[in-house]
Amino acid sequence: MILATSFLTFLWSLIVIFFMVVYFIILFTVIVDVFRRHDASGGKKALWLIFIFFFPFLGLIVYLIANGDGIAQRHSASQQQAQQDFDSYVRNVSGGDSAQQIAKAKELLDSGAITQAEFDQLKAKALA
Repeated sequence: MILATSFLTFLWSLIVIFFMVVYFIILFTVIVDVFRRHDASGGKKALWLIFIFFFPFLGLIVYLIANGDGIAQRHSASQQQAQQDFDSYVRNVSGGDSAQQIAKAKELLDSGAITQAEFDQLKAKALA
């Protein structure tokens, strides 16, 4: 009997911890979204935060109902912007497109600035 009671206590503790983690994930997501919004003034953001902190469950539920679709759109836009920034950074670091590098090397070869061997070297590097 003691073993069953301790197991049920352990199981109940796991359930409580699970829902606490879910609550904090939702709380932090909502707080980040409040600051991410560009359509709300500073006062409106402050009121949302005060409402969420003084009435935690009600505040989260009301915010999710009122702004649920906006949260997904802002998160998606943020992810797309981050991906574009990363792609731009990689293009800048890698020196751009290999076709552009080969075209630039061909122009240098045609102008006589580099030899055919140097052109072949640059071409091989661009294609690698």
